[in-house]
Amino acid sequence: MRKKSALFIKITFVLFLTFLVETLIAQNRSAIQATFDANTKKIQVRQEINFVNNSSVVLKEIVLNDWNNAYSDKNSALGKRFSDEFVRIFHLAKEDDRGYTKILSINNQVGDSLPFVRTENQSDLLTIQLQKELLPNESVSIQLNYEVKIPNDRFTRYGFRNDDSFILKNWFLTPSRLEASGFIKNSNENLDDIANSEFDYQINFTLDSKYQLFTDLNVLDKVESDITKTYSLNGKNRTDFDISIEPQPTFYSYKNNKIEVVTNLKDKRLDEIQRALIIDKVTQYVAEEFGAPSQEKILISQTDYDRNPFYGLNQLPAFISPFPDSFLYEIKFLKVYLDKYLKTSLQLNPRKDTWVYDGLQSYLTMKYIRDNYPDMKMMGNLSDWKLLKGYNLFKADFNHQFSYVYLLMARKNLDQAIGDDKNTFIKFNEQIAGKYRAGMSLNYLDDYLGSGIVTASINEFIALNQKQQTDESDFEKIIKNKTSKEVDWFFRTVVETRDLIDFKIKDVEETPENYQITIKNKTQTNVPVSLYGIKDDKVVFKEWVSNIAKDSTVTVPKVDVDHFVLNYNNEIPEYNSRNNWKALKSFLGNNRPYKFTFVKDLEDSKVNQIFFVPEFSYNLYDGVSPGLSFHNKSLLDKPFIFDVTPIYSSKTKELIGGAFFTVNQNVREDRLYNIRYMLAANTYHYAPNAAYSKIVPAISFRFRDLDYRANKKEFVTVRHVFVNREESSFATKNDENYSVFNLRHSIVDSEITHFYNVSTDVQVASNFGKLSGEIQFRRLFDNNRQINFRFFAGAFMYRSTNSEFFSFGLDRPTDYLFDYGLLGRSESTGLFSQQYIMAEGGFKSKFENRFANQWMTTVNASFNIWNWVEIYGDAGLMKSEAIATEFVYDSGIRLNLVPDYFELYFPVYSKNGWEIAQDNYDEKIRFVITISPKTLISLFTRKWF
Repeated sequence: MRKKSALFIKITFVLFLTFLVETLIAQNRSAIQATFDANTKKIQVRQEINFVNNSSVVLKEIVLNDWNNAYSDKNSALGKRFSDEFVRIFHLAKEDDRGYTKILSINNQVGDSLPFVRTENQSDLLTIQLQKELLPNESVSIQLNYEVKIPNDRFTRYGFRNDDSFILKNWFLTPSRLEASGFIKNSNENLDDIANSEFDYQINFTLDSKYQLFTDLNVLDKVESDITKTYSLNGKNRTDFDISIEPQPTFYSYKNNKIEVVTNLKDKRLDEIQRALIIDKVTQYVAEEFGAPSQEKILISQTDYDRNPFYGLNQLPAFISPFPDSFLYEIKFLKVYLDKYLKTSLQLNPRKDTWVYDGLQSYLTMKYIRDNYPDMKMMGNLSDWKLLKGYNLFKADFNHQFSYVYLLMARKNLDQAIGDDKNTFIKFNEQIAGKYRAGMSLNYLDDYLGSGIVTASINEFIALNQKQQTDESDFEKIIKNKTSKEVDWFFRTVVETRDLIDFKIKDVEETPENYQITIKNKTQTNVPVSLYGIKDDKVVFKEWVSNIAKDSTVTVPKVDVDHFVLNYNNEIPEYNSRNNWKALKSFLGNNRPYKFTFVKDLEDSKVNQIFFVPEFSYNLYDGVSPGLSFHNKSLLDKPFIFDVTPIYSSKTKELIGGAFFTVNQNVREDRLYNIRYMLAANTYHYAPNAAYSKIVPAISFRFRDLDYRANKKEFVTVRHVFVNREESSFATKNDENYSVFNLRHSIVDSEITHFYNVSTDVQVASNFGKLSGEIQFRRLFDNNRQINFRFFAGAFMYRSTNSEFFSFGLDRPTDYLFDYGLLGRSESTGLFSQQYIMAEGGFKSKFENRFANQWMTTVNASFNIWNWVEIYGDAGLMKSEAIATEFVYDSGIRLNLVPDYFELYFPVYSKNGWEIAQDNYDEKIRFVITISPKTLISLFTRKWF
């Protein structure tokens, strides 16, 4: 024991001397003594920072990144991002699961205390006030003593885990990146983009002896006793480092002539030799293309991959994986290794210049696939199945998914400029579409410039980062120095804007000597486009055409081709490729034939696609009804969509169903982002053996905040509803057939911590006119209590009908416009009458007088008492002709299992008395249920868009 203690003292002394000597060389140095307690999940840290002012500005303060402290506050930037993305666990978490940093002392080199403050509205930044100004090239020594509480990993996958292991990330204090404008002040938003200054680290890390530590730092020594282990670590020119702590080791180490890789990336189907060969293959390839790594060692963890997987590969269960096991592991490793390689090799501001990181990663991934797996398909070996050979999805090359994912967002008008800051991206763009778009853009530039200019520029740029901090302008200068071609279109348009690219071959004229090809620029985005001559599906020639601002005519020599095609190899991130083909001689001319396909597929520019898919619907009067939907909705949105769905009613033995036709007009760069023109018609049964038919022409206007991450939307809908009902005991001659002009306006702002909706509705018909408004508000407080509030007011402007069918409903609307998914809309007793719709009066108890034909105003509120158990209460006034104004109220218990999707209401007390003690109580319970697949899917996709 004495020998081990003496050895520990010697190591500590040597590290201190090393730190002292290196401090005198005017480099950024950080010496950390960390003691980790796994039981309390805390790290006691003593740290000395020697900071050199390498900028040209005089500093009065130093800003430290303290990103671990972001977990301490529900209202931090991290907490707000979770709320924006509808993640509840962070807001509802127990204090023991949260992380924090507790500052015990901050002193200068002689022990004097230095004042410090948390940056306003940024609890994860710490500003230290210096005693005197720090001039350029001067240094200052700061001594810190603090306690770090590690958070639960279920928030971000970093922190303590249920298996008693720990993934440590951003747990220590360090100065943020210093630029000419000052320190970068980025908060932790779960984006893995911390901007630290570059430091040399000397670390002593002490932990319980039962644990082992794995890191990308150099392990100089390890001192063990019966109780503890102390690792002596160092790393030079680091902006960050990774540490994983495990009681049972899962990491293994591989080393070749380029780098040492420490990894626990999972794959039980490969043996150690197979993994070693793959790791060697990937690291050698990256070094050959981008240069040798800047670090001697890199840590690749399963957590790294789980946080940002290769989407598509990770969506399929293992038992139906269409890719070879070795390929899956190879792509997973490539994904994480490239990410770590670039983060350790580039000295960029990772939030501001994120497109460079993303672009280089996706660019080399695409190149790796082309070089090593040129025949790999997007759906792997499923493309060999005869049953699937007719689908583009299974014929498409593996790299086609990069274009598809970008188009998925562009067609929804949700794409963003790849040059924007990372924290402004919506989740799908940040994790998938933006990365792929950046890689495609670099591939586009590479194809245009040729001669390996882009790859050579990347090599030079990475080499420059070994010497100094850089930004995207340095990359731009390097590329411009290597080519005589104009490339401003790439940086100013492709990178900095979200301008769409869409070219079309408008016409081809043939002369004895050449072809005159007219190319139309449909979006006026002035970028180069590739023109191909195709013969029997083989490329005869290819040339790049530039400066097509609107329409341009290109002359090409007479060659033996059967098609002229723009962007044939999909090298350009183009919005619509269906108009890129022009046939010279064809029996059908340039008209596309029709192709019927089961379910869905990728777009096919050569045919008009019609998809057919089985449909099922249900209501009490039609029963479980099978049908077949015929539509043109591919996996990407289109400007024109139709859907015709004949359905067979199993109860009435009649044909029911519906159809709709929609024209979408997307508007770019404005609050008004979409105009939708619609014509819909459907027919179902509203009562036993009584059908209704509904025809609705409509136009809707959709508005959004110019901050795409804001969940705030505004809608204006103008429609005319024509209804024809067959005669029944529920339909009188006064209300069988009618039409209603309807104008609606609503504003919605929704996230986990708050929700509000303000809407107005105007209805005009021949025998009545109505005006109503509604305000909904939901708030989740810091103490995890939630309040829901709704106010409704509606009045008739005029009325000349005796039917109560058009009246305001107190506990359930009559739904004469057939807007709601009522399963038994005409039922007044039984289970189906208990279905609840939050509309109009919004009451849960049923009263003798359930309708108001003059006016109604109500308030609905609820308050949670435990998790999803709430107390609700309703109160309101209602007035009908020849009846005095009536005051009504009710209260009870609400089980808010899945808000707006599945809820239960148990009445307790109302104007009817103590309902809970009355007979047939089970008939008073109300329920909310959603069975629409589209609505249910939105519950899981809303955080992405």
